[in-house]
Amino acid sequence: MTDDQARRSGPAVGRSGRSGSAAQTVRRAMRRAVRQRTARQQASPPHGRSLVPARPQPGLRVVPGLQRAAGYAWRLLVVGAALYAVLVLLGRLVLPVVAVFVALVVTAMLRPGADLIGRVTPRAVAVLLTILGALLLLAGLLTLVGETVAGEWTRLGNEFRGGIDRIERWLEGAPFHLRPSAVSDFQGKISSFLSAHRSTLINTAVGEAGRVVEIVTGAALALFCSVFFIHSGDAMWQWAERQLPAGAGPTWARAGRAAWRAFAGYTRGIMIVAASNAVLVGIALSILGVPLALPLTLLEFFATLIPLIGSPIAMAVAAVVALAAKGPVTALIVLALIIVIGQIEGHLLHPLVMSWAVRIHPVAIALSVTAGGILAGVIGAAVAVPIVSVLWAVVLELRTPPPD
Repeated sequence: MTDDQARRSGPAVGRSGRSGSAAQTVRRAMRRAVRQRTARQQASPPHGRSLVPARPQPGLRVVPGLQRAAGYAWRLLVVGAALYAVLVLLGRLVLPVVAVFVALVVTAMLRPGADLIGRVTPRAVAVLLTILGALLLLAGLLTLVGETVAGEWTRLGNEFRGGIDRIERWLEGAPFHLRPSAVSDFQGKISSFLSAHRSTLINTAVGEAGRVVEIVTGAALALFCSVFFIHSGDAMWQWAERQLPAGAGPTWARAGRAAWRAFAGYTRGIMIVAASNAVLVGIALSILGVPLALPLTLLEFFATLIPLIGSPIAMAVAAVVALAAKGPVTALIVLALIIVIGQIEGHLLHPLVMSWAVRIHPVAIALSVTAGGILAGVIGAAVAVPIVSVLWAVVLELRTPPPD
């Protein structure tokens, strides 16, 4: 290569070297820009979430079991608050709630008869005949009880006065050996208490008499609701199902059918058990010659509607009547009947009669009756077991897979 050729090629090589170094500089700048953009994205990610997992801090670690327990705890608190609000609301609406409950009981008792009569007559006529027949039966029973009490009132007063004298002599003898003065002082204290609180007792009686209006109103409302429940209860339930979301209809239908089967079965079963207990008590009191056997039998029937505790309370009242009218021996026999009838009810009638209803353990029944009595008195004790039966039937139904 000559000097002229070297001079011509030298500037070209220099330009090529300068071009390569410029390209490398651009590539380095681009890589630096990409790294900076990635760093900025990691520093401020979208939606406020960090792409780099945070390191666990030892001071904030919680045992998984405690986390689950805390989750269940606050959910249970929310459910408890909702149940408390429902109970408060029901406490303010006792009259319509009790009326609807009584209407459901009447429907469970009279619906089979109305369905049977409805096979040969129109539905409205069948419902009318069924309800009129039930009202006439109830009125006749109450009339018979009233005539019995009125016919035995004079004789019963004489027997009670003689019975009180017999009780005093019994207390003065073995095994109590009370002094006659102690019995007289006790009678004097009772008389002085009644005399001192006569105005309070009268005001209380007048105030309680005002509840008669509420009872009549509730009975009329229960009768009104029962007419429609017997006539078109299925249509009313289907209308309620149509108001629910489309996906919830089948589940609510299954739950409703299970609830009604349990409620109707329990209601009919407890009525049969109550009638059986009342017949046994009526026969025993009639044989023993205890006065007011028919009213006490009717009291036994209604008291048995409260499981476990209702029948013993009614029998205790019968024992007091027997003690005042026939003496301590008859009263002890009546007390023995409490044990016998309780055994028959618990080991024979309930297993046989309640087989189509939901079977509940006696401990659950006792706890339900106690809780209902604490929350709502006698009404709560009466409705506690049916409510628990319905809830348990619904739980069992929803736990099983639906049919194809």
